[in-house]
Amino acid sequence: MERAPGRRALGRLLEAVLRSRAEANAVFDILAALQAEEPEEVQDAVRVCSRLFGALLERGELFVGQLPPEETVMAGSQGATRKYKVWMRHRYQSCCNRLVELLAHPSFPVRELALSTLMKFVQLEGAYPLEKPKWEGNYLFPRQLFKSVVGGLLSLEEDCSLLLSQFREYLEHDDIRYHTMQAASDAVARVANGHPEVPLTFWSNAFTLLSAVSLPHQESGVSNFYVKHAEPSDKWKVTHLKEHRKAFQLMWLGFLKNKLPLSLCKKVLVIMHDSILPHLAQPSLTLDFLTRAYDMGGAISLLALNGLFILIHKHNLEYPDFYGKLYGLLDPSVFHCKYRARFFHLADLFLSSSHLPAYLVAAFAKRLARLALTAPPEALLMVLPFICNLLRRHPACRVLVHRPRGPELDADPYDPSEEDPAKSRALESSLWELQALQRHYHPEVSQAASVINQALTVPEVSIVPLLELTAFEIFERDLKKKGPEAVPLEFIPAQGLLGRRDDLCAQHFTLS
Repeated sequence: MERAPGRRALGRLLEAVLRSRAEANAVFDILAALQAEEPEEVQDAVRVCSRLFGALLERGELFVGQLPPEETVMAGSQGATRKYKVWMRHRYQSCCNRLVELLAHPSFPVRELALSTLMKFVQLEGAYPLEKPKWEGNYLFPRQLFKSVVGGLLSLEEDCSLLLSQFREYLEHDDIRYHTMQAASDAVARVANGHPEVPLTFWSNAFTLLSAVSLPHQESGVSNFYVKHAEPSDKWKVTHLKEHRKAFQLMWLGFLKNKLPLSLCKKVLVIMHDSILPHLAQPSLTLDFLTRAYDMGGAISLLALNGLFILIHKHNLEYPDFYGKLYGLLDPSVFHCKYRARFFHLADLFLSSSHLPAYLVAAFAKRLARLALTAPPEALLMVLPFICNLLRRHPACRVLVHRPRGPELDADPYDPSEEDPAKSRALESSLWELQALQRHYHPEVSQAASVINQALTVPEVSIVPLLELTAFEIFERDLKKKGPEAVPLEFIPAQGLLGRRDDLCAQHFTLS
């Protein structure tokens, strides 16, 4: 490949093209520099293209309207000015296409500069449109150029997370955010329909972009435009928060309907309750995704619980056999997973109603008590008050701790393998596990389990401070405790290795 022109040579070419239309062919040399191998040379060429086509847009020297084929215009009898504008518009098109390709360049400074140049062209095309308005006051935005920018950011091969973090600053503008949502919806649908196996890289890039979109909470917040207009009109969809929410909903629903990798499902569910559902026009449309996630089991189900809670609590959603599936999530791993605090916070909310049947509450209390036998101390300090709160809310379940003539341990009627809490026979059993935990090696656990020996007080014990408790915090807390003062002890000095002066060991060993 021929060496690209140097920085000074590019500057002279730029001045020549802007000075005289007779030097227009020098544009080919400038565009050829975009193909250079050295990142510094590519950056110089991008800067020159930015100045060149930025000036041409401002001077109105690019063809406006539906761009005709270059060969047809050049062979026709149109005037020289029209031919020049069409020809230069095609060069501008080639430049933009190359800049989109540079979004995947190995050098990040090149990618960053290409993105900023493309966004500059978006702003200039908005101010000096290359399309004719269909009617007076028609809203014009360079959709095609911007769609190619978003398509370049949603690469199938390259991880664009760092570049997308740079793009996030443009999303503060309402028009950019609105058209990003539309372009992202189209890109996700196109890739999902055109590839039987969509690469994980694309899904990661798409999630990074979608999660960066944040809508304002009030209509008055939609007023910050990247593309400036002399007289914004209320008739434009981009000026209404309702339209933004519709685009936001279409974007996320189009993304969530696909078969996403499990790692990505977790990321979506983590932000679902506070970053997605509050901004949807119809939050109930996410039910299919949340129910699929809730049926997966494990950490995915724990995370889906948060979104389902919002739909049930705020949108009157009826979920069949919800408590049965919640009961099925209680297994030993629930005390060790990353989202333990969130799960027990929501479980506490779901079991707070006093209208729940006694057999159901008893099944949860018994399952938790059985799991507590093998739980770590930091989990026990949270679970034991949780169980006691259930007994406080539902006096009918206190029979579990007031059954002196209950069955022997080897004849416990409770069936831990039964998935249906109604058939687990928990109400016929007792919480003997709590009495066993009163002999736990950790004194705080033993003290927490001993609460059932006295009458349970009416006010509940808040478990919020205990949800995030860790083993390290317990250890640090124990270290800071002041022990009792030194107690004088009386002891008998040792007379020999084994306590006798004339034993066999004393003949061969001695204390020193």
